[in-house]
Amino acid sequence: MLFADELDAALEAAREAGALVLRQYAAFRAVPDAPPDIHTEADRQAQELLLQRLHHRFPDDAFCAEEATPTLARLPQAGPRRWIIDPIDGSRGFARKNDEFAVMIALVVEGQVQLGVVLEPARYRLTYAVRGGGCWRRDGAAPATRCYVSDVSELSSAVLVQSRSRDPGVPSGQVQALQPARVIEVFSAGLKLALVARGEADVYVNRYQAFHDWDVAAGHILVEEAGGTVTGLAGQVLHYGGDGARQRDGVLATNGRLHPAALGALARLLKQG
Repeated sequence: MLFADELDAALEAAREAGALVLRQYAAFRAVPDAPPDIHTEADRQAQELLLQRLHHRFPDDAFCAEEATPTLARLPQAGPRRWIIDPIDGSRGFARKNDEFAVMIALVVEGQVQLGVVLEPARYRLTYAVRGGGCWRRDGAAPATRCYVSDVSELSSAVLVQSRSRDPGVPSGQVQALQPARVIEVFSAGLKLALVARGEADVYVNRYQAFHDWDVAAGHILVEEAGGTVTGLAGQVLHYGGDGARQRDGVLATNGRLHPAALGALARLLKQG
């Protein structure tokens, strides 16, 4: 299998980082009103561990990560092979102690995501994929099993996963546009993408005007390798490695069957501003 060594290294690093994060999580005092941009010492320590482990295995590779840590500062930032790391995706879930956070690792080669790992430490759920090798899940001590997106073909029967609402009583724009059967709300883009890849949700919409490569790269390949589709909100191809590692086209991830209808519904929403 291509990238077998890289996958082995990423899984090992994720497990170590997940254990570190769980130790910090157990001692962390919850912050009920944690803001979206909260950062913790656990973020920084986990990132340092991930960078050091992966750099040791692949010393010629470049790295992109969320936190401004000493190891990141001394490593190359650009190159044909680039690891994209989010040590704790869903920091609000960590800070509020609701278990909704993930360790995320992706490898981008010549602009295309080739490998992704999303580990949910508090729930012992691991989802990972390598380009051409399918998407796999491992929950607790259970053996790894292949996972696939759902076969739902109508938006009216779909489960939409989105970020937690500031006002749960007011439907989001995407809920009004897509009119799904059910809505799931969680922190962490990685968890949302993993839910689509596992067939536990059918559609994920991210309408943020600006976010980053590390928010979606790892989850992106999970959905595609599980049989789904990932684009920008208007069907754009997502590119990684741009200026500031920023993403500006939003994200639409579906089981594939729902993608054309979802794009059509979102086009009407986007026209409304």
